[in-house]
Amino acid sequence: MIGALIARDLRRAFTGAAWLPMAFFLLVAALMPFAIGPDARLLSAIGPGALWIAALTAALLPIERLVEPDRADGVLDQLALHAMAEENIAAAKIAAHWLTFAPLLLIAAVPASALLAMDGPALGRTELALAVGTPGLAALAVAIAAVTAGLPRAGSLAGLLLLPLAVPLLIFGAANALLLEAAVSLLLTAGAPFVAGAAIRAART
Repeated sequence: MIGALIARDLRRAFTGAAWLPMAFFLLVAALMPFAIGPDARLLSAIGPGALWIAALTAALLPIERLVEPDRADGVLDQLALHAMAEENIAAAKIAAHWLTFAPLLLIAAVPASALLAMDGPALGRTELALAVGTPGLAALAVAIAAVTAGLPRAGSLAGLLLLPLAVPLLIFGAANALLLEAAVSLLLTAGAPFVAGAAIRAART
């Protein structure tokens, strides 16, 4: 049943606006040279950090569509009637969210790196850091989406909650501290299903 839920969320994302995070990611990279000037050395120095900020924003964009539509439509109640644990629902949504935005961002990082004057080794390090850190971003986004589901102005509240919690992941990712980044990402990925599961359970009652 978990696989079916992942496939359902993927179909819903890719028949909707799954391309928006990648487009926003490229837009941030394209605007950066205009903001700070054409200095290639400066652009390459700030490139990894700029790509991480863009990745965070891309993970945040669909946050209102991760849990709330299923809560409002009664899908979560139906899954509970089929004896599917809330933690499994959350894990499936994390996997689907990651598959929706992370591979596209890894592809988009190639032209974005050219816009930011990053060389091949810098691009390789950033791609590896994004591959390690994006599961943590996806897990954090789903957990925050579950916590804010059903609340008024949930999108703004979700952004306020997610940004400070994602700071350690962004710092270690931009600094290429892969071991620390992997530890934070693993902690978020392992803990988020339980937090999101508890929030989903509370939202149904």
